[in-house]
Amino acid sequence: MITRSPDLSVVIPAYNEERRLPPTMDRIREFLEQRGSRYEVLLVDDGSSDGTAAIVEAASANWPQLRLLKLDQNRGKGAAVQRGMLSARGALRLFTDADLSTPIDELAKLEEAIHSGCHIAIGSRAVAGSRVEVHQPLHRELMGKGYNRLLQAMVLPGLHDTQCGFKLFTAPAAQSCFAELQCPGFGFDAEVLLHACASGLRVAEIGVIWRNSRGTRVSPLHDSGRMLSELWRLRRIRGSMVPLPEHT
Repeated sequence: MITRSPDLSVVIPAYNEERRLPPTMDRIREFLEQRGSRYEVLLVDDGSSDGTAAIVEAASANWPQLRLLKLDQNRGKGAAVQRGMLSARGALRLFTDADLSTPIDELAKLEEAIHSGCHIAIGSRAVAGSRVEVHQPLHRELMGKGYNRLLQAMVLPGLHDTQCGFKLFTAPAAQSCFAELQCPGFGFDAEVLLHACASGLRVAEIGVIWRNSRGTRVSPLHDSGRMLSELWRLRRIRGSMVPLPEHT
């Protein structure tokens, strides 16, 4: 039987998300069903030790558009997103965080940018049109802003917020940008955008609504060193590439 490919794939990376996933899946399903177009949802379990996989398997019993993909061990958010984006079949491919810090309703803004000729549209908390409704604790907000400033100076000038977990790709852009990923952890967003610039793809940074969600696993004490290490790795990757990305 030949089945038509979906118009949209939604990829959700998850690591020990048994508490936050049920409302997230309910909201995404409600939103996508109302649109009336063909879609699929790929939940990528990044080696969870809790009931994440069981929850998704139970939901998929009466939700045929939902697929569970499992990594054999915890490999990092980037590895989970990579698996989902390369396994997806949609003409457009969105990845979003399991906590829906950016509401799924913001998708239309990114789709508009794609339909206007961009290959990749990324949600941003730092450009016109953005609105942070619930802020992170001050130390985490300063940590994120500091990382983005260093990233602009060392790797990706012109992009103000690479870390917002709400990004939309055309299928060819997703296949190109995620085919080879050297940073499976915190730096994967920036590496993907570096691959985009090397391929001459157009990137639009779109202001979105964002609400901090409790339960983050980012630790200033443990993750600061890793962030700096990945910055230097990204810098080396950047050195082997030529033009900077186009932004709109």
